Amino acid sequence: MTIRSAAPKTHAATNGKKTAHSVTVTMPAPSPTPAPSAQADSAYGTAIAQFDQAAKILQLDAGMCDLLKSCRREITVNFPVKMTDGSVRRFTGYRIHHNTSRGPTKGGIRFSPHVTMDEVRALAMWMTWKCAVVNIPYGGAKGGVIVDTKKLDMHELEGLTRRYTTEIAPFISPDGDIPAPDMGTNPQIMAWMMDTYSMHQGHSVPGIVTGKPINIGGSAGRNEATGRGVMFTVREAYKTFGWKLPGAKVVVQGFGNVGSYAALTAHEMGFKVVGVSDVSGGIHNEKGIDLPKLMAHYRANRTLTGFNGSEAVSNSELLTLKCDVLVPAAMENQITAANAGLIHATMIAEGANGPTTPGADDILNDRGIVVIPDIMCNAGGVVVSYFEWVQSLQQLFWEEPDVNGRLERIMIRSFHDVLDESKRRNIPLRTAAQVLGIGRVAESTKTRGLYP
Repeated sequence: MTIRSAAPKTHAATNGKKTAHSVTVTMPAPSPTPAPSAQADSAYGTAIAQFDQAAKILQLDAGMCDLLKSCRREITVNFPVKMTDGSVRRFTGYRIHHNTSRGPTKGGIRFSPHVTMDEVRALAMWMTWKCAVVNIPYGGAKGGVIVDTKKLDMHELEGLTRRYTTEIAPFISPDGDIPAPDMGTNPQIMAWMMDTYSMHQGHSVPGIVTGKPINIGGSAGRNEATGRGVMFTVREAYKTFGWKLPGAKVVVQGFGNVGSYAALTAHEMGFKVVGVSDVSGGIHNEKGIDLPKLMAHYRANRTLTGFNGSEAVSNSELLTLKCDVLVPAAMENQITAANAGLIHATMIAEGANGPTTPGADDILNDRGIVVIPDIMCNAGGVVVSYFEWVQSLQQLFWEEPDVNGRLERIMIRSFHDVLDESKRRNIPLRTAAQVLGIGRVAESTKTRGLYP
């Protein structure tokens, strides 16, 4: 299938030769892809810049580029929630389906005061490429609600979750779009979403979300999967490059679900974790941090502050600490052209989505710093979400060693797929991952053809 944006003209689908499967499709010149905030330093701007670079290497025509850059559905909902004091507040939420050529859409729900439509667009797009890179049968989606959950009590949070779920219910299903947790959401929120959707259906539908508590159909190993997958990838990179692992120094920015388990897994693998941070700041110990004790301290106090045997550092200082592996596992746009020259790491393993801007990428590449890109490095979460979805549909559940073993095999295979693409085309790992993922989605689009 050829998707063209030029004036209608008949062409063969494959090298000018008609085959039994040849399909010729003509399209009018596409309207420019909406880019309300496509500045280079925005998440959406970063996603578009990365896509354009990969599309040029793949030599995709203008029509296919326009199709793959555009989100299939963009849903905005405005809904009321009754607060504990009896007042009513209106909240705004989003759910975006980016692409469905390889399967139902999959993506997290983010509760944050900083959620924007452009951010959700970018995250949905990255999820499409991510699922393709690790070769699982999903397209990308993302959702979010503009809310500061720290200002809600549990009753208000449950009310907001259930009403948001009701608003997007016509657009989600176990066969069409399956939400998952993301920043500001957790297994309890997924449980409320599942229950709300199930009440509308009149029966239990455990496959509607992933990241659920295990006692209602969640998967063993799901909470740890993203951080664990990051370190599976780092360990495989060390093995492949012939680098010495025991005692290699790791710094982790972000101590949420991804960062905390990345740090703990690194500790268990024999790396020396010398710095970690959360939203309020970080800690540093050149001799290494006792991660089990730090995890216990964090669970008890909900902060890294005050942990014995460490010195305080800011988040910006943490990024420039001397280390072998830097794991940005917090927010987008943390490594920029302004601080990329100050990074003192041999490798950056992206636990967060979009933590590095295109301008920073150029500097890091020039300095020879290996960047394991987000759409491959942090894909462990969606991989085990896929496992959970399969288990929920079959009502047949796996033991955690089985989950971890399957996750490790997929992460290792995907790392080598991206590395081979990088070597074959002589391009950085990030570009190779984009080329691999976008190429697979484009190929699926061609294979399926256009309806009608």
